[in-house]
Amino acid sequence: MGNKIGFIGLGNMATAIIGGLLAKGMTEPENVIGFDKSDIAAQKVKTKYNITLAFDESDVASDSDILFLAVKPNILPEVLPKISGSVRKETLIISIAAGKTIAFLEEGLGRRDCKLIRCMPNTPAMVLEGCTGACPNRNVTEEEQKEVLNLLGSFGRASIVPEKLMDVVVGVSGSSPAYVFLFIEAMADAAVAAGMPRAQSYEFCAQAVLGSAKLMLETGKHPGELKDMVCSPGGTTIDAVRVLEEKGFRAAVMDATLACIEKSKNI
Repeated sequence: MGNKIGFIGLGNMATAIIGGLLAKGMTEPENVIGFDKSDIAAQKVKTKYNITLAFDESDVASDSDILFLAVKPNILPEVLPKISGSVRKETLIISIAAGKTIAFLEEGLGRRDCKLIRCMPNTPAMVLEGCTGACPNRNVTEEEQKEVLNLLGSFGRASIVPEKLMDVVVGVSGSSPAYVFLFIEAMADAAVAAGMPRAQSYEFCAQAVLGSAKLMLETGKHPGELKDMVCSPGGTTIDAVRVLEEKGFRAAVMDATLACIEKSKNI
């Protein structure tokens, strides 16, 4: 793939995306250009992946066929005017800023002719197991949508979603790794309390979560059915499930996810 792929912002998500693209052979280091206000962050990515570093944001924009806007949402209003005159009409612009709509991006650029894709990846992209929702604007063709999904799929699963569901994507995949890590940590604490060494408890709990998710995805079975398969009559698991229900586990997870979605709507 000979397209020049640019990154404005070289933090954790950009690093994960670059790693995925290179690992899957979607591009070569010489075709990746990036910029970050932090010289430390920029040099870290340069050292790890041997990409080209740009002088500033507009330098990246003018040289990119595909441009990732990988800065925090509060930084985006500062970046968009800087690249408005540099980005080419045919360049695919991919924003990963949570809560920032396509209308916001178009207004910030002061242009309605740009090809924009708003997306929300998550940190498991760092191990090529990410989940990304993507929403294109009216200027992106079906062929270009496929190209973007192919790129995003290099570090996990990717799907097109309507923009009205992008805040939901933030809640159920963008932010949800934090909920899962909290769950793993809590289970591991219990294992430690019961006498298991800390390192071993983390390994057991993390592998249980990984295996459970893979089992559901690969079998296509309903999570309730898979839960029932583990709950033997009069066994240990159903007692644990009973306690979780008593403590409002499902309601707490639903409330937390909905709170995240609501916050994303108001960023």
